[in-house]
Amino acid sequence: MTRTLVSPLSLQSSRGKAIYWTILVITVIGFTGAFVFPLYWMITGALKSPDELAQIPPSFFPSHFDFGVYVEAWNQLQLGVFLKNTALYAGGAWLFTLAVDVSAAYALSKLRPMFGKVVLGLMLATLMIPPMVLLLPTYLVAKDLPILHLDLLNTPWAIWLPAAANGFFVFLLKRFFDSIPKELLEAAEIDGASPMRILWSIVLPVSRPILGVVSILSVVTVWKDFVWPLLVLPETDKMSISVGIASLSAQMPQNVLIASLVIASLPTILVFFVFQRSIMAGLTAGSLKG
Repeated sequence: MTRTLVSPLSLQSSRGKAIYWTILVITVIGFTGAFVFPLYWMITGALKSPDELAQIPPSFFPSHFDFGVYVEAWNQLQLGVFLKNTALYAGGAWLFTLAVDVSAAYALSKLRPMFGKVVLGLMLATLMIPPMVLLLPTYLVAKDLPILHLDLLNTPWAIWLPAAANGFFVFLLKRFFDSIPKELLEAAEIDGASPMRILWSIVLPVSRPILGVVSILSVVTVWKDFVWPLLVLPETDKMSISVGIASLSAQMPQNVLIASLVIASLPTILVFFVFQRSIMAGLTAGSLKG
């Protein structure tokens, strides 16, 4: 028997239904407002004049809608260059993340190497280290790459290589790979398929939901990162969108700055709306139905 805070009998009464729907509507509206209102405030703030932005109490609606501020922000802050740079960094990080993390997760899940559990434990232990603690050693590695002695600063490699190895992504992928029936892989082995062929032809096609989640998270992480690109990409023409806007913000009116933030946010918002079903499917996928 399942126990709940409100019995099914109470929910069947008119009073119970009224209370239930009232609480549900208030909760949904409250959470929706908490997430949507900052986005609305940013979009409408770009349409206000600097005087409107400075007035107290603030106005909830702009006195007139002047969308030319977005064109001004695009031209004055060189958003085209910064967006192109960020797309390059995010795209490369996505490719390297899939190549490295999928290979590691597949090896730990299906190939089961010696000391595989120890390696996985060490990967998960890195998640306990605050990111700020890793900034200095990672910067020194990017400044002078061991063995090769290459300087990766002001190159996309300074973004791609640190983003490639992610313990959290390896853990997510391994858990999903563990749920793939071993009978599928054994049948492929009997047919003479190599481990690489099994990965490419069997494991990856059935792992599309979790691959979608890892892809979206990796792209969004690089897109919104600020501190690391600020350290390794000091040249203006190599800056990412977040660093570029921050570097030029002191010279711009406040409404132009807010408009640039809206433009910088649009790609990630569009990615979420387009792939939200893949995100939810990947987060809830943990087994295969026969």
